[in-house]
Amino acid sequence: MVSLCRTRQAPSTAVATTQSNSVPPCCVQLLSLGMQINSACSGAPVTAKNVSAPVRPSVLPRCLAASDAHAVSRLCSSNKQQQQPCSLRHRRTACVCSAASARAVHSVAIQTETLQTVNVSLGNRSYPIYIGRGLLNRSDLLQQHILGKKVLVVTNETVAPLYLERCLQTIKAGGKHDVEVVSLPDGEQYKSLEVLQQVWDKALQSRLDRNSTFIALGGGVIGDMCGFAAAAYQRGVHFIQVPTTVMATVDSSVGGKTGVNHPLGKNMIGAFYQPQCVLIDTDTLNTLPDRELASGISEIIKYGLIRDAPLFQWLEQNMDRLLQRDAEAWMYAIQQSCLNKAAVVAADEREGGVRATLNLGHTFGHAIETGQGYGVWLHGEAVAAGTVMAADMSHRLGWIDQELLDRTRHLLERAKLPIAPPQVCSEASRHNT
Repeated sequence: MVSLCRTRQAPSTAVATTQSNSVPPCCVQLLSLGMQINSACSGAPVTAKNVSAPVRPSVLPRCLAASDAHAVSRLCSSNKQQQQPCSLRHRRTACVCSAASARAVHSVAIQTETLQTVNVSLGNRSYPIYIGRGLLNRSDLLQQHILGKKVLVVTNETVAPLYLERCLQTIKAGGKHDVEVVSLPDGEQYKSLEVLQQVWDKALQSRLDRNSTFIALGGGVIGDMCGFAAAAYQRGVHFIQVPTTVMATVDSSVGGKTGVNHPLGKNMIGAFYQPQCVLIDTDTLNTLPDRELASGISEIIKYGLIRDAPLFQWLEQNMDRLLQRDAEAWMYAIQQSCLNKAAVVAADEREGGVRATLNLGHTFGHAIETGQGYGVWLHGEAVAAGTVMAADMSHRLGWIDQELLDRTRHLLERAKLPIAPPQVCSEASRHNT
């Protein structure tokens, strides 16, 4: 799906998208590789001028979705309907949004000098996302979400030498918890039921009970596998996400999607299962290879395209800072991504409507990953190429203009991401037609 939601800046920073003659956003839903298209709304094409105004990093505008079945159609309503301004102030403040959005999204961002918190509002299953530097050393944060005595840390052979010992020290501080560890092989190709069996084996051998806590220490693969293991073990145990990659921090650790791959399709075996908390230590991004760092940026760009035009503009202005690992820029990008993800999940936890917009680029991207073999391309690389394919289709159908398509391509290129499918997929497509 490709959509661009209008947003309003805080009064001190006006943007073109707040004008009463703004073009309404349009959505193109790509339901399958067979090119079945659903139009979520009607109206004029989205034009690049709607995302052309500058934005200040200190102002965090928000475009929030409603929670009921008409969420997308309301987001794509006529020019006469104006969204209320939404902002995030320093320290303790809640998003200011329209009445309809307020009923669905109650994400609160709390900012201090060393810690930012975004709350995912899901009733009695709500949980915080902690964002900051050095959080792996904060036993006060992690231990308050470990509800039982026994803990199983699930990690991989790449992350373990870097962060496992620090994580164990934080969990064991005070001597309240018994901790076991299972380390899995690293890579998308190991995201399978066969490998996941090692987690359940360790849990059973260690006699973990129903009040135990599983902690995912790693990237998206570890988070998805650990979450699914927690959902299934004794019909559900506590679960905490400690992501260590960009992809995991800005996307997969938030929202409760867990699972493993199947030879016939990516993420086809799994469950919706929310964590007790997400703890993001931004210092862990410093040890990522450049390729892995860039891979996660594709998901940040996705939020800019589907619902947060000012974030897209900010990325155009600050991509070099992200690639240079500027700590302040990364803190902002992660916070914005988590705010967007939390808002969508609160509105539509189980992907019955607006959450499907988070799949921008994933229909094509998952096909690339499955077709090539899991692990040949990183997930974010496949999503980047899939995003350009989806945007190109939207342009061909008249939903977006050429300039916006070009800007999407250019931004992904600047992030050092692929903007076309691999040759092997192109060759296979030609042979099958």
